Amino acid sequence: PCLCDGFACEVVDMGGGSYFVSRQAATGFPGMGNLRAEALAEAAQTCRAQNKAVVIVQETQTQPPYLLGNYPRIDLTFRCE
Repeated sequence: PCLCDGFACEVVDMGGGSYFVSRQAATGFPGMGNLRAEALAEAAQTCRAQNKAVVIVQETQTQPPYLLGNYPRIDLTFRCE
């Protein structure tokens, strides 16, 4: 698991060598900001623990406008190879 500011976040083992991590901002004001970098850092930490490198399988980001609950969010599915 990873430590996140103000919300739950952890790398989830999806089985079959695939993992998932998601990051979401608490509001729409910062835009995507550092969310992608934070998600990639969590993925890298998971793979580094296995002495492997991150391979992104799928990346999904919310699109603006960031209002009415559509806050900036990134979902990464990755493998360690």
